[in-house]
Amino acid sequence: MKSIVIGSGFGGIAAALRLKAKNHDVTLIEKQKDLGGRARVFKKNGFTFDGGPTVITAPYLINELFELFGKDPKDYINIIPLNTWYRFVFEDGIKFDYSGNEYEMKNQIEKINKEDVKGYENLVKFTKKIFDKGFLELSDVPFDKPLFMMKQLPALINLKSYKSVYSLVSSYIKDEKLRRLLSMHPLLVGGNPYTTTSIYGLILYLEKKWGIHYSMGGTGNIIKGLEKLMLEEKIEVLKSSEVTDINFNQNKIKSVTINKEKELSADNVVCNADPPAIYEKLLVNKRVNTFFNWKKNRMDYSMGLFVYYFGTKKVYDEIEHHTIKFGNKYKEHLEDIFDKKKLNDDISYYLHRPSATDKSMAPEGHDCFYVLVPVPNNQSGINWSVEGEKVKNLVIDKMEKSLLPNLRKNIVEDFYLTPDYFEKELNTKYGSGFSIQPKFSQSAYFRFHNKSEIYDGLYFVGAGTHPGAGVPGVLSSAKVLDKII
Repeated sequence: MKSIVIGSGFGGIAAALRLKAKNHDVTLIEKQKDLGGRARVFKKNGFTFDGGPTVITAPYLINELFELFGKDPKDYINIIPLNTWYRFVFEDGIKFDYSGNEYEMKNQIEKINKEDVKGYENLVKFTKKIFDKGFLELSDVPFDKPLFMMKQLPALINLKSYKSVYSLVSSYIKDEKLRRLLSMHPLLVGGNPYTTTSIYGLILYLEKKWGIHYSMGGTGNIIKGLEKLMLEEKIEVLKSSEVTDINFNQNKIKSVTINKEKELSADNVVCNADPPAIYEKLLVNKRVNTFFNWKKNRMDYSMGLFVYYFGTKKVYDEIEHHTIKFGNKYKEHLEDIFDKKKLNDDISYYLHRPSATDKSMAPEGHDCFYVLVPVPNNQSGINWSVEGEKVKNLVIDKMEKSLLPNLRKNIVEDFYLTPDYFEKELNTKYGSGFSIQPKFSQSAYFRFHNKSEIYDGLYFVGAGTHPGAGVPGVLSSAKVLDKII
């Protein structure tokens, strides 16, 4: 059986390995000169910048890929747990260190609002129920049949999936600061906490179950370890190779065309690329399905991302590995991003400092960072060649005031990525950071199916398909594929 995988993000690499474990003849095709997709690595003058995912949860899903071939993951990668998972910082200067230490968690909650300690305990119990159903039971099973989805509806309704994550948290927690920090998880997978289905509250418990981890050498070292495994297992890896056409014999996959010239035959094609990019660029007019086109055209896409990477000649020892800084107008900021599609100066952001844990990420005596700011996707019409510098300077100003004093004069290396990068380089529709939004009407059966609704032999893994974005989500999508092929 000849299988071709398009795209080398976590989902694509996991799919290639799982198919190889079934004795398929596998070729992985990547448009860029390096593997990783959103998890690419940028190296600049001694600094190592992870391109994308830096919060590693459920590391067993990564370890499984090595164990499929009887290999010890420790021979390839080094993933370690973090003590402090996130430091939350509010505009009034209040800080909250979020971790797996329940004593410390409750102690900090009590200082903010004593009444919310009990509410927090009950919230954790409820998110365990969501986790047991949504992740343990359903994250790696196909949702391509409406009857299967209908059978799940009573349980999903019982788990209050009709509520948003913020609404669910608010039913247990009274203090607004605590509501924000306990409901922020949808932002990690491209959703607005005020509209994302409460099913994604399972992320709160998923973190408690396995903790937050870091890959020494950066997330890129996981990609490097998986690439080494693929080559050992004789998976053909083609880099700097863009799939420019998918070819069919009637409705059955026949081959793909690379760089408009070379044709490779295939029994199956697995797309780790964003589903709308495949359907709208490679499969346009090949076959018309009115219902599918309606479903595709009504979808809402995740926010875009402005990611500013910078290295400093000063070491900021007091900054944690992961910091989330909330602006004052948090809800209004999210409405501007998701609904009004406009920029807002009162930003919230996520600051990543890998050199807090791993000194190898920066030259000696230096520090390494990236700051990720949610912004509107490219439906906004924002001209990033003009606005990019403005947003960069806004972010530097904000960080100088609250977290990183004298930052501007200490920066020695920097660059940034905008939604244009995600649209042009990673082929995501509207430059969205996480494909489609994780709303109830776009979850499970209502997402792009792992097995194409239209074409025979065409499959999907990654953020746009079931179960969704985030490293555990895209790795689980490859497990869904495992059950389909």
